[in-house]
Amino acid sequence: MASATVPLLDDDTIPFGEEDEMRDPSIAAQKYTHPYVTFFHLFFRGAAIVIYVFCGWFSDSFITSFVFVVLFLSADFWTVKNISGRLLVGLRWWNYVDDDGKSHWVFESKNSRINKHEQRIFWLGLILCPLFWGLFFLVALFGLKFKWLLLVMIAIALNAANLYGYIKCNFGANKDLNSAATDFMKTQLFKNAVDMMTKPSTAPPPPTNVRPTGVV
Repeated sequence: MASATVPLLDDDTIPFGEEDEMRDPSIAAQKYTHPYVTFFHLFFRGAAIVIYVFCGWFSDSFITSFVFVVLFLSADFWTVKNISGRLLVGLRWWNYVDDDGKSHWVFESKNSRINKHEQRIFWLGLILCPLFWGLFFLVALFGLKFKWLLLVMIAIALNAANLYGYIKCNFGANKDLNSAATDFMKTQLFKNAVDMMTKPSTAPPPPTNVRPTGVV
């Protein structure tokens, strides 16, 4: 998480975590709190996939298709990183360079009222689209379409960057994940040991209707 010494973003007109105070209470009662943001969260990445799949129907120019797909991918990357992640799920990741020239990656999350419908749409779009591009990568690779392979690799890089960034925001750094997993395993092992020690032993009942040895 971000520390108190982390500088604000230059375009951070509304401080991160204070969007709820700026929100109209009548809008918060709606099913979708940010309908336009939700739409464009899916539109840009969906448009890039549609253009890639059906570009041959409208143009035989690879350059034209390449430019349009990259434009939509770039718009999607910027929108997801700077707008939809912040408003739909309360997460943000970014990078800054300190006075010593050292680069720092910051992964932030805020506790706020998150719309469950928008949260579901956000994560579905964030996870499913890289899977589609992964499928396109295999098709282009085995089809020996190397010029399209470059375009697919650009799409995978941009989609994967946002996916990785928001997973880090949501679940914390790797060391935090490892620490949480270790603590969980220790707790479970201790609990199982205590249960084994405190659980009363149940001896099997004595057999019935057994003829004594030597009795005729």
